Amino acid sequence: MTDFDDIRPYNDEEVLAALARIVNDDECLNLIAGIKFPNLFKAFPWLLRPLLRWNLSRRVKGIQSVYDFQLIVESYLSSMLAKTTSGLSISGLENINLNGAYLFVSNHRDITLDPALTNYALHTKGSKTARIAIGDNLLSKPFVTDLMRANKSFIVRRSLSGPRELLKSLKNLSAYIWHSLKVDNENIWIAHREGRAKDGLDKTEPAVIKMLAIARPKTVEFAEYIQQLNIVPVSVSYEYDPCDAMKARELRLIEESGSYTKVEHEDMESIGKGIVGDKGHVYLHFGEQLQGDYPNADAVAEALDKAIIKNYRIQATNILAYELLYGKDKLAEAFALANMFSDEERVCSDEDREKFHQRIADMPDEDTLCALNIYANPIVNRLKILQS
Repeated sequence: MTDFDDIRPYNDEEVLAALARIVNDDECLNLIAGIKFPNLFKAFPWLLRPLLRWNLSRRVKGIQSVYDFQLIVESYLSSMLAKTTSGLSISGLENINLNGAYLFVSNHRDITLDPALTNYALHTKGSKTARIAIGDNLLSKPFVTDLMRANKSFIVRRSLSGPRELLKSLKNLSAYIWHSLKVDNENIWIAHREGRAKDGLDKTEPAVIKMLAIARPKTVEFAEYIQQLNIVPVSVSYEYDPCDAMKARELRLIEESGSYTKVEHEDMESIGKGIVGDKGHVYLHFGEQLQGDYPNADAVAEALDKAIIKNYRIQATNILAYELLYGKDKLAEAFALANMFSDEERVCSDEDREKFHQRIADMPDEDTLCALNIYANPIVNRLKILQS
């Protein structure tokens, strides 16, 4: 395991020191206070910060292990779900052996919630949680690194520029994932692409599959190695995306100028919005383990796309956006296709319509088209992938 010390999660012996650093980090306290008590923190930062530090110190006092820390995380996550969602529906866990070790490959919409919800689902069913892949681009602050690695996250080096250095890092990452699954018997969560699908089009990057297979011994065929990874596709669907306005603006600026430069700490803002924002109903589905004899990374990516999109829950917001963009006749044509949409996915109430239209109306006019595409594209994607 010493080969992986620079990327692996913290072990039990390292958690206490990491939590002490987090509690004593003013920047961390400012972020938490700004998310939980924005108005109060603006008025009384000198008062709120020490109170928050005292409360966090009290909460982490009895923590002796990673598991203890994750129980605290679970309590905060449960509270957040109660306040910011109308429900979380989990399905498909009957497809897997909860005592086994799986590579959960998920579509990616929210920086922290996608893996957090996967772990929440596993935990509530009595299974061990997964080690989470996180890009080093998100670890701009020491307290963020401590927080993530204490919560079973391992680091994906994306900031390397030299080809030799990058290849060495990818080999190490691939070997760590294999070691976690086969030696430590630990689950792994990884997104099926680098970065979120901000446009709503879930698409697996074959480069991710190639990375997974870099550690493959020359004596083992590609298809056999992929089978041994125990890949399970995961589909997460949010009725409302708390970051939809931010994503729509970014996509519009890219269309206009061909590029977009993030402002400082923009990812942290997205994390905060994702946590506290209204998400409506959230659906999380675990698909069946991939079992095909896949000859290459493209074939694996195609199989993952079909599974993720087939199991992705279409919601009222998707229907309404598709209708606004393409018209009622096109929506009716889509619904007429056999086996493409379940009865539950066709439901859209007057209340749904009013709420969604108001949400779109609250955005700047110049971002409306991109916002509608974000919500409509899961239907576009399903029609494209499942008809091909």
